[in-house]
Amino acid sequence: MQSLSLRQISIPKGLGFLTIMAPRNLWHMRSNFLFGSRWMIQFSAEILFKSLSVRLFGVKCGNANKEPLENGDLLNNLLTMGVDIDMAKKRQPGVFNRMVTNEQDLEMFLLSKGASKEAIASIISRYPRAITRSSESLSKRWDLWRRIMTSDLEIVNILERSPESFFRSNNNLNLENNIKFLYSVGLTRKCLCRLLTNAPRTFSNSLELNKQMVDLLQEVCLSLGHNDPVDFVRKIIFKNPFILIQSTKRVKANIEFLQSTFNLNSGELLVLICGPGAEILDLSNDYAKRNYTNIKEKLLSLGCTEEEVQKFVLSYPDVIFLAEKKFNDKIDCLIEERISISQIIENPRVLDSSISTLKNRIKELVNAGYNLSTSNITLLSWSQKRYKAKLKKLSS
Repeated sequence: MQSLSLRQISIPKGLGFLTIMAPRNLWHMRSNFLFGSRWMIQFSAEILFKSLSVRLFGVKCGNANKEPLENGDLLNNLLTMGVDIDMAKKRQPGVFNRMVTNEQDLEMFLLSKGASKEAIASIISRYPRAITRSSESLSKRWDLWRRIMTSDLEIVNILERSPESFFRSNNNLNLENNIKFLYSVGLTRKCLCRLLTNAPRTFSNSLELNKQMVDLLQEVCLSLGHNDPVDFVRKIIFKNPFILIQSTKRVKANIEFLQSTFNLNSGELLVLICGPGAEILDLSNDYAKRNYTNIKEKLLSLGCTEEEVQKFVLSYPDVIFLAEKKFNDKIDCLIEERISISQIIENPRVLDSSISTLKNRIKELVNAGYNLSTSNITLLSWSQKRYKAKLKKLSS
């Protein structure tokens, strides 16, 4: 079938436009002013005999695609409150198109809890959706948080650091159910406080998801010969507050990876995942395997034995978090400065420092007469305050 060329003409219609599209060879249009400003459309008789299998016309309104109008009163209120409008619009622009918001109620509520006006402005700037929460919902949520926190000020401090943790969800029933459940499986108030402070998304999880993770951890505990599942779960969650927002599949795969890679017996695996290895359970299993393979290959190339590699990683499991390039670059940086691989293995925390920090400290220590090849290198990973005090002592 021969393709048809379409022609488009827009006709004023009220506040919008009527757009007519039809094949050029099927019709013609002309204006006729006999009836004032009306348009008369005369179609060729030819159109009666042509196939109408194509779409002949469509209608669209010229104002249909306009951006929704911003709430002027809301903008004025937020400006008066000291909110950073540009930041807020970048974060959640849709809030500014709402006709009903509760910014003034929110301000009064948070002021009554001890928050400063500056803090409130900062909270709204970073999480504008906070102004959509009703006073009733805010009050209920605050009461639920107080079941965990000991004071209003603690909650205010969390909101100042992470407003999303409080305002992200308004499902208070789900929050209440999660709090009851986590208390019921033996978590202490201190542990729940840590969760709420560091991993508030735990309480936005569905109750079923949290139950699945706790069930998995209890099963792991019993399979490894530990007879106190409550204590086991509490220890892991306290060491790794993010574990409840991971998938059970990921956690299970990482536990299997640790056990098979390091040939750990049940007791050794328990100690690892309840202690320094707890955070590894968060990693993508492929990422953990890839990084460990790189660590092993790099250290073997520098003369280490497989036993030394395993001992190195088990003594400081956080090294598995280092991506391949970052790990290799840090090792090379230290080797270039005549620090032996045996020194690095004995002091793995030096890899916590950035390459620029390592280079600056090595240069300062060498200038101060410190021989890194024969001396302790742990000071490369010391806190800035402690390191500066040592450097000052060496230079005097």
